[in-house]
Amino acid sequence: MVHQHSSRARLSPSSYEEDIALLLAPRLAYFAGVARHEHVTRAAQEMGVPQSTLSRAIVRLEEDLGVTLFARKGRTVSLTPAGRTFLTSVERALAEVERAAESVQADADPASGKVAFGFLHTMGSETVPGLIRAFRADHPRIRFTLVQNYGEAMIERLRAGDLDLCLTSPVPDAPDLVARRLDEQRLRLVVPDDHRLAGRKRIRLAEAADETFVTLEPGYGLRRITDDLCAEAGFTPRVAFEGEEAETLRGLVAAGLGVALLPPPAVARPGVVELTVTAPRAVREIGVAWLDGHPDTAPVAAFKRFLLSRRGHLLPD
Repeated sequence: MVHQHSSRARLSPSSYEEDIALLLAPRLAYFAGVARHEHVTRAAQEMGVPQSTLSRAIVRLEEDLGVTLFARKGRTVSLTPAGRTFLTSVERALAEVERAAESVQADADPASGKVAFGFLHTMGSETVPGLIRAFRADHPRIRFTLVQNYGEAMIERLRAGDLDLCLTSPVPDAPDLVARRLDEQRLRLVVPDDHRLAGRKRIRLAEAADETFVTLEPGYGLRRITDDLCAEAGFTPRVAFEGEEAETLRGLVAAGLGVALLPPPAVARPGVVELTVTAPRAVREIGVAWLDGHPDTAPVAAFKRFLLSRRGHLLPD
């Protein structure tokens, strides 16, 4: 005698979680509908499926679980104790799926969706608020999740799917990213107001070769630019303090603890003088980056177009 074996997958104690989800997920809503009505025909009518399809789905669910979920009396059914226990978790799971679907649909809404936008700390006090205000003049209901961080950390969050777009410097060059240069920002040599150079308006960076520098930590784009500019000027900066935020560095400069190469502040800080660097050309490029091939929701596409339209005049005068 030849025994035929069913090719349909069944659950076993060794099944992987993804296998269990694959088998059970399509049938959970059917189960909840039948449990709600305690009647197969009425449940099938409400869900718009043939009664035979619904009945087979429930039987297969019980077979896959190896548990009887319903006690049957004709087309009327009632939950067994195991069925009641299962229903509690199923209803929570289905409600969570519904909330997730509503959330992603809301975030993608063209008029009121959401943009996850990252930017450098130095752009948080003036540049980004001005950009969002200008954008929302035409898109008043679009929402933003704002993330401030240094460049490399934002690129990693782009890759992780936490951000849709980011403003960063230097402009990244990576095969999985699309980046567009938007503007450049002059850097200044910031010195204490009682410093030997404080009476100057302009300086060649080589004149600061013997100074002690305060800088951002390695990994920050501005730190890399500082090191590169100093190397171009013919010296390696002697670094006394490393920080994570430009205004903290200005405070260290004001306290007489060193000098720093920094972008202009949103508000002038007392205790420091900011000198124009004439050589080498001290600027940092600002660009916008996003994941290559990553589909945009309507709000993200609109904000991306807006940022690209600001090329050459992204930064406040």
